[in-house]
Amino acid sequence: MTETPQLPFPRRANTGKHRRKSPISRRRVIIGGSAAAAATGLGLAGMASAGGGPSGGAGVETSAGDASGLGVCSLTAEVTEGPYALAGALIRREISEDRPGFPVHYLLTVVDQSAGCAPLPGALVELWHADHLGEYSGFVGRNGHPGEDNGTFCRGGAVTDENGQVELVSVWPGHYTSRAVHTHLRVHTDITPDGGSYTGGEIVHTGQLYFDPEINSRVQAAGPYRENTTPETHLYDDGVYDGGGSASGLLTLTQLGGSLAEGYAATLTIGVNA
Repeated sequence: MTETPQLPFPRRANTGKHRRKSPISRRRVIIGGSAAAAATGLGLAGMASAGGGPSGGAGVETSAGDASGLGVCSLTAEVTEGPYALAGALIRREISEDRPGFPVHYLLTVVDQSAGCAPLPGALVELWHADHLGEYSGFVGRNGHPGEDNGTFCRGGAVTDENGQVELVSVWPGHYTSRAVHTHLRVHTDITPDGGSYTGGEIVHTGQLYFDPEINSRVQAAGPYRENTTPETHLYDDGVYDGGGSASGLLTLTQLGGSLAEGYAATLTIGVNA
């Protein structure tokens, strides 16, 4: 993954954007330098059970959704896959390719609600999302920012381990017209890996992941996200998030350093019926 320069990006007022006071609870956690480094790799696994960040030295901020959205023994809400889905995701841990932005290190735990919430190993967790300009690979230009399109950036997936966990790394998504910032998600079972992709399988869950609106507001106001020329929809004005009942997709975010450019860890337990 191309490293994002850790620069103090200027902030700007969020003009023309819906703003509401966030009801998301906040708490302070502590994280040491070594823990932050570990969290960019397999050290993220320790964050899943805690629902937040590891312990250590310097203070960072964590945002967490309502506890009802993090219940291990609840089915995660099914949400439309939207118009930008493509078949045949690449199996890879890092999915952003060359797209600029602030890193997001996902640690997602998949449990099977029909099997007493046991971890679901061997499942392909597929993510796809817009880049910093709100453009999807395979559909570049639909958000008003034409450019080269290889059909694969910000798309990919990985297979859950014996603990039902999977790690994926990308960049914070941009926004596009009429939707709040989000990441799409599909969980597949019984796939057959095939040359960096897969064949067969069954989709047992389709959903979307969401981001704390206050943190997202700061991200979207910073470079390179401020290059996006389209209006942004606030999370609580998003019809899919509210109307679709998909608050169970709200990620728990833990900052991985002292600046936005160092990125966030994002954790969530996903309950499926496999």
